[in-house]
Order: sequence, then C-alpha cells, then structure tokens
Amino acid sequence: MNMEMLIVGVLLWSLIHLMKSVMPRLRASIQGAVGEGPHKGLVTLLLLVSLALMVFGWRSTTAEFVYDPPAWGRHANMTLMFVAILLLGAAQGASRIRQWIRHPMLTGVLIWAVGHLLANGDNKSLVLFGGLGLWALISIITISRNEGVWVKPAKIATAGRELLSVVIAAILYAVLMFLHPWFAGVPVVGG
Repeated sequence: MNMEMLIVGVLLWSLIHLMKSVMPRLRASIQGAVGEGPHKGLVTLLLLVSLALMVFGWRSTTAEFVYDPPAWGRHANMTLMFVAILLLGAAQGASRIRQWIRHPMLTGVLIWAVGHLLANGDNKSLVLFGGLGLWALISIITISRNEGVWVKPAKIATAGRELLSVVIAAILYAVLMFLHPWFAGVPVVGG
C-alpha cells in the first residue's frame, strides 16, 4: 500500500500537469463545465493530494536495492541540486538563463531527478525521481511542440538581479540541506 501511494501521487501530479499540454480540449471542457475559479481550486486540491501521497508514500515505503549508483553520484547530486534551484528561480522572472534554456523550471526538475537517481539506487527513488523526471521531459517536449518556434524573452535581468538570484539559490540550497532529513527522512551529509 505504501509504494502504491507513491505511484498514485506521481501519476496524479503528472496527469494534472500534462492535461494542459497533452489534453487541452478535455481540460477546457472541464473548466467550462465547472467554471475557471472552481477548476483552479480543484487542480490545487488535487496537486496538494498528490504531494501528500508522494511524501507519505516515500516516507512509508521500505527502500529495496535496484541498482548500484556510482560512487560519485552523491557529490554530483549535491552540485546538480544547486543548478536545479537556480533554474527554478530563473523561471520566476527575467533572467539571462532564459536566453539559453526555454523551460528553466522543467529543466530544473529534470536535473533534480537525474541528480537524485545518480545518488540513490532503490525502488522508491526510481518511482519518485524517475517518474517526475519523465513528467518534466514529456512536459518540455509537449509544451515546446504546442508553442512552436521558441521566441527568446526580450527582457533580461541586470547583473545585480542575477547576483541576487545566485545568493537566493545558495540560501535555499542551505535551507533544503538542513530540512532534508525532516521531509525526506534522509540527511544529505553524513547519512
């Protein structure tokens, strides 16, 4: 039942997010039937349920060995996590990063997933990180297909704004490292 919660959480998260880019007509008909406000509320509720299922499923599933991650995987993951956080931040406003990466948030999620798969070789890691990484990759492909040719944003951030983004990413990185044992059940360092 525990692994099932994790699987359902990942699937629910993925399906809700993919609905806009993969099934836009179905999404529009649901939104038309219930109204925009209730639709947003329902989506938010379902996303919170999916997060709860993922957290509880992860925390209650016993890890079983599937593959041996590389010895350097844990260190690579720690580096990739900083990059992922920086990309998630770049998606929130003007950034020079957006001149090179079309979907910084989804790319950040994909990097987060790959990093964690390099550091962990158990069944629940494959489901959580593999599943969310696959969702991010499918989203990048389907959104890009739907949007057509990429038009890079005209607005870029100042050097000061970019430096601030790096500082904020470093602070978030430190906070996540500190909180990791509480939400993931595993310390990042010394575990």
